[in-house]
Amino acid sequence: MENYQNSNEQQNYQNSNFNNGNGNFMTSNLPNATAVLVLGILSILGCCCYGIVGLICGIIGMVLAKKDMALYQQNPSAYNNYSNLNTGRILCIIGLILSVIYLIANIVLFAMYGLDGIQEMQQQWIEQMQNQR
Repeated sequence: MENYQNSNEQQNYQNSNFNNGNGNFMTSNLPNATAVLVLGILSILGCCCYGIVGLICGIIGMVLAKKDMALYQQNPSAYNNYSNLNTGRILCIIGLILSVIYLIANIVLFAMYGLDGIQEMQQQWIEQMQNQR
């Protein structure tokens, strides 16, 4: 097989994310910043699902945030949405804390009352709400 590229020609590789042709660098977005922000919001909302959904979203968000933070630390001037990443990371931390608290509360509740006791309490609450109307 022949190589169709002449080795004597100067190769000009320009990354469109970093060079706009006049020597100035263009910034780009961090690849997972929006995903981390969405996962942070979902981790807070998901803490109400027995803590499991919030825990999963929070952990995934933290892993993605760690990868993007390492990428940002290598070249801070190349990226422009670090604030979204940092906000998402903070939301993931809050969601993780809420999810862990809610999960521990559910475990304690099931350990103290069992499934039958919890269902009985729920039934009493429903009857009280119907009697108040």
